[in-house]
Amino acid sequence: MNSGRLQLTVGIGVGYKAAMKRTLLILLAVAILALMLPAAAFCTEEYAQKTGRACSACHVSSSGGGELTPAGKEYAATLSDWRQSPPSSLRLLRFGAGYLHILTAFLWFGTILYVHLVLKPAYAANGLPRGEMLVGLVSMLVMGLTGAFLTVFRFSSLADLFQSRFGILLSVKIGLFLIMVISALFVVLVIGPRLRQKKKGGKGSIKPEMTTADLDDCNGKEGMPACFGYNGRVYDVTASRLWKDGDHMRRHAAGTNLTEALKLAPHGEDKVLAMPVVATLVPGETKQGRPLHEMVFYFMAYMNLTIVFCIILILAAWRWSW
Repeated sequence: MNSGRLQLTVGIGVGYKAAMKRTLLILLAVAILALMLPAAAFCTEEYAQKTGRACSACHVSSSGGGELTPAGKEYAATLSDWRQSPPSSLRLLRFGAGYLHILTAFLWFGTILYVHLVLKPAYAANGLPRGEMLVGLVSMLVMGLTGAFLTVFRFSSLADLFQSRFGILLSVKIGLFLIMVISALFVVLVIGPRLRQKKKGGKGSIKPEMTTADLDDCNGKEGMPACFGYNGRVYDVTASRLWKDGDHMRRHAAGTNLTEALKLAPHGEDKVLAMPVVATLVPGETKQGRPLHEMVFYFMAYMNLTIVFCIILILAAWRWSW
């Protein structure tokens, strides 16, 4: 029985790692293809607002950016600010920083979406996975440094951030990013150690004598064993195909005392007695609700997911809003 559980756990771990590798490779490919597509850069909104002229007055593309018209080249030659007319070395550095910024955003946001929408945050409730935590911390550092460089490259002062639609949207994006950074550091430094303590505390482990609270943790989910109580005994149904993910015929859940429920079952107790007995069910306190630090973890997890969608909305507003 134990060897079967070990093989199942190893199989899940290997499959999860392979899925993560495939996901990261797909995100990397999408990022490279996106960067290879013809980019429609923004024109300088401040100049357009001051002169009342359209972007096409200085750019070949009507959306701005890219190749300049003769009038645009003439205007560019009059600019003395290195931000408006940077040397080739700085333009190359800006391109590299922008590429790294976008690539890191793809990897980080892709990981967040995969973890929250596919795996669900509950899988990390017993301790933050080291791989995802490392991806998050490195991504925040890289995006912070490259984002700061690109912002300084674009704006000469903080006041300029609030002089155009682009600057205002960028300010909101920076604020959301800082919220994500602060919440992530709080989870890693404060919440994470408490989640690991829960894991070390033996939650979901089978003991010779188990209370109702102990039985509640053996619900067959998130790698926990699937057990139920009946007439003072605890039965292990982890290996049963009829109790997949701790659910039996969509009527009974593992981790509960089914003594009374069996009276309504279409089969007799012989089906129950055929299952292996692993513990004695003893009186004890019922399980309390989720601890505060775990509720904070779930709140911050879904808050960051919401922020990701907000940042994507801002990116769409930069390019396609009126």
